[in-house]
Amino acid sequence: MALGKDYAAQECSIARALEVVGERWTLLVVRDALYGVRRYNDFLVHLGIPRAVLAARLQTLTDAGVLEKRPLADAPRRHEYVVTERGRALWPALRALGAWGRDAFADTAPLRYFRHARCGTELGAAGECPVCGLLVPVGDVEMLPGPGLDPEPSDPVSRALFAPRRLLQPVVTDPV
Repeated sequence: MALGKDYAAQECSIARALEVVGERWTLLVVRDALYGVRRYNDFLVHLGIPRAVLAARLQTLTDAGVLEKRPLADAPRRHEYVVTERGRALWPALRALGAWGRDAFADTAPLRYFRHARCGTELGAAGECPVCGLLVPVGDVEMLPGPGLDPEPSDPVSRALFAPRRLLQPVVTDPV
């Protein structure tokens, strides 16, 4: 039997979610958006994704309400992609997937650390603050480079993401 191209016959919330975020590259686009990447060219450079694929993924995420496409104030013919509440709700899933990947494939040093910006405590496995006892919202998460991250990245987005920063804050890349 041929493998279907969608999950329309599945009566399952995971299948419905995969209709939006289950394509290759999509979760990495969402990850970068949560990290603060907003411009098409910045996604392109940081991910190394083909242009047509990026355009399709951004359209799908915008249509699903995960991202909102907004004109840039300084260049109204260009746009930025801003994470919506629906997109912010994906943070726990991405956090859990990242923690699983770090634990399951711990052949290198950690690439990034995530901590509660308010108290500076590293997040627990479920994205909670062990000191405050809170499940930390994505906007209150600070990201720091880990020892496994290249200290001299070649692309401007990776350089911008190397500095400690709060998630969702717009990435400002080096001038070209």
